[in-house]
Amino acid sequence: MSQTAVETVVKPSKANIGIFTNPKHDLWISDAEPTVESVQSGEALKQGEVTIAVKSTGICGSDVHFWHAGCIGPMVVEGDHILGHESAGQIIAAHLSVTHLKVGDRVAIEPNVICNECEPCLTGRYNGCEKVQFLSTPPVPGLLRRYVNHPAIWCHKIGDMSYENGSMLEPLSVALAGMQRSGIKLGDPVLVCGAGPIGLITLLCCQAAGACPLVITDIDEGRLKFAKELCPSVITHKVERMSAEDSAKAIVSSFGGIEPAVAMECTGVESSVAAAIWAVKFGGKVFVIGVGRNEINFPFMRCSTREVDLQFQYRYCNTWPRAIRLVENGVVDLTKLVTHRFKLEDAIDAFKTAADPKTGAIKVQIQSLD
Repeated sequence: MSQTAVETVVKPSKANIGIFTNPKHDLWISDAEPTVESVQSGEALKQGEVTIAVKSTGICGSDVHFWHAGCIGPMVVEGDHILGHESAGQIIAAHLSVTHLKVGDRVAIEPNVICNECEPCLTGRYNGCEKVQFLSTPPVPGLLRRYVNHPAIWCHKIGDMSYENGSMLEPLSVALAGMQRSGIKLGDPVLVCGAGPIGLITLLCCQAAGACPLVITDIDEGRLKFAKELCPSVITHKVERMSAEDSAKAIVSSFGGIEPAVAMECTGVESSVAAAIWAVKFGGKVFVIGVGRNEINFPFMRCSTREVDLQFQYRYCNTWPRAIRLVENGVVDLTKLVTHRFKLEDAIDAFKTAADPKTGAIKVQIQSLD
């Protein structure tokens, strides 16, 4: 590609490095594509693409899972694989076919490329694209790199928002997709199962939507304490080892005897899903955001006789502009969720911290701000 096809103002000087794993569960830092030479020349940039200097990337539980387990369901690490899909950065090059973005723009990266041809794409539910390339899901390399080329259409301007908050728009999008499809209404009593990052962001969204009362569950007292600090009005409930039915009774007791209208299940754990089904009211809904095993058991007849809607979610679609507005206007404050920060060169330590429950990590950020 000739230089005339690319607008380049910022000339990168550092080598492009990425965070890799493989089927042997190794984790290492190595050279990544595009090379700094190709970024400088613009030769690797295709029509409709921009080059982004990635400034901040959050570690997702799926990243740790691909490292440790090598797979999530049918998504299997089969070679050297770059992790990461929660990122924001600055555009340093743009193909001249790109008109709505320019060099210097700060953007959050929506980490998917769709076919625009299948029924889900054509009906606006592109998270179901049959040929989607979702960055960090094998074999598509992820965003944990210093530089990345990406279609401009999937880069969202964030103005003067911090790069850290920009990277948090991805997990916020997960929560927003659940909020939109679960139909939570003002005044609904809502149960949030799981006080991990997605559960906590979902909690913030439920609070902003006017759900009340709110109860959040977890097996970890430290995470429940964090949830209470994040959202003082929430009622925390520590899950104990007991039957799903007894666990549900304890949850309803935490609500003061009110059965929740909706349970936002953010763990994907069989026992948690079952307890949520037992807990919700007649005609209530259990909305499963969490990712679990390929097959689980659930109380079928409880769903049947109580007309409980059991609904599921896969990623998100059309959420990013909404997420940006919520953060820009202070409706959802994500800043307290980041508990640890590491430089890109120290990414191995970042992953070890994110993977170790003893660290108390909620959201670990990897930054390349120079």
